[in-house]
Amino acid sequence: MGELIADIWHSLRALPLWVQIWTMGILVPVNLASILFIGEADGGWIAFLAIAGIAPNLPVMVIQRGFSRLMAFSHVVFWTPLVIWLILFRPQGAQSYQLYLLLLLAADLISLGFDYGDVVRWWRGERKPAGR
Repeated sequence: MGELIADIWHSLRALPLWVQIWTMGILVPVNLASILFIGEADGGWIAFLAIAGIAPNLPVMVIQRGFSRLMAFSHVVFWTPLVIWLILFRPQGAQSYQLYLLLLLAADLISLGFDYGDVVRWWRGERKPAGR
């Protein structure tokens, strides 16, 4: 187990620093924060899609022993409908909820800007985890 964690950590640290900060400091926390708004309008739906975009990456990291472009697939599958929903039908609510939804939309749109390219690169054969 220790070796697995060390491999995943090494892979994370092999990513460019800005990607590490973006992923661990912004993207994951912003999507997990959706749990705090489950009681708001469409909060359950939004939390499901936000978390479903990252949850499948845990087994991917374990199986591949690191961070790979395969992780972009769950983002594309779940965050694409989420951002479309937020753009077309953003629910009303408290100012804090509205601010959160804008932050979530921005974070996931930026991520998807990279994720679609990563999916294409994975399909074309770039499948090794970072650091290998």
